[in-house]
Amino acid sequence: MIRHSVTGLSALVILLTAGAAMAATGRVGIKNSAFSSASLTINAGDVVEFRNEDTVYHNIMSVSDTDVFDLEAFGPGEVRKVTFSTPGKIDVICRDHKSMKMAINVK
Repeated sequence: MIRHSVTGLSALVILLTAGAAMAATGRVGIKNSAFSSASLTINAGDVVEFRNEDTVYHNIMSVSDTDVFDLEAFGPGEVRKVTFSTPGKIDVICRDHKSMKMAINVK
């Protein structure tokens, strides 16, 4: 019985590892109070990394009903990550700099 449990646990670890390996990371830079791209297309389960390459703080957040997030204020050199799980279009802004807008399209 113990051998069967260990085998089942090994299979679970392999499945979880394979799922994690399939997720991709998209990168969005923030510089001169602008996103590095106006849009980004990713798959459900992917992670988007927001890198503050600017000299000021930014507060990145979604203004869509799906995958709601608020990264709160983060400063120069800091990185914040978000995992997107629901397909659809996510509109993203900076709470502090209203001209900063982008769309993340989750497939």
